[in-house]
Order: sequence, then C-alpha cells, then structure tokens
Amino acid sequence: MNAKLFVCTTCRAGEPVVEGQPVAGTRLYDTLKAAPTPHGLTVTPVECLSACSNGCAVALSAPGRWSYVYGRLAESDAPDILTGAAAYAASADGLVPWRERPAIFRKQSLARIPPQEP
Repeated sequence: MNAKLFVCTTCRAGEPVVEGQPVAGTRLYDTLKAAPTPHGLTVTPVECLSACSNGCAVALSAPGRWSYVYGRLAESDAPDILTGAAAYAASADGLVPWRERPAIFRKQSLARIPPQEP
C-alpha cells in the first residue's frame, strides 16, 4: 500500500510573497522532490492544508492508516521529513512508535486523524 506525503505548496511560513519567487511551501516541496523518495511513498503537492498559521505544513496518509498533519517545517527539515515518512510508509497502521519518529514529528504534530472505516 502506497503512503502519500502531501506538501502544501501555498504555505508562506510568515514570509512576504515576492513576485516571481516561490513561496516557502513550494521550496519545501521542491527540496523533497529532489531527494530520493523512500520506498512505498509518493510526494504530492497540494494547494492548501489549512494550517496557514503553522506553515510550512505536510500531511501523511494511506488507506486504512492513521493520518497526520505536521507544521512549522522548513526546507532544512527535508531529511527528517523523509525519514519520518519512510517509517510511516513501512508501518501497518500509521502508528510509528514515539521514539522512532524524528524530533520534528514528535514536536510539530498538528493533527492525528483516525483511519476511515471501509
């Protein structure tokens, strides 16, 4: 089963919008896409995760698993985001043990959403 890492490409992370320059969320997405993608994971851009006061934001989701939204992220967090996403993708239910999560996933979780019933 493939897990998805959704990256908000409209997050400004408190930065002003400069015409012709990508916003922080787009830069985070570009950084994640440029890195090797962990097995079982797809990195997908989305226009908004409604976490505007907590940008940059990403979400992890997969059928039959818990979903998560994380915020207050930056391009420099890309390696830890991918490490955490790989652990999520390898899990059966989306519940990665606390100590096995990167610190940014332990400290910057905005929401945990139960799996949808079939």
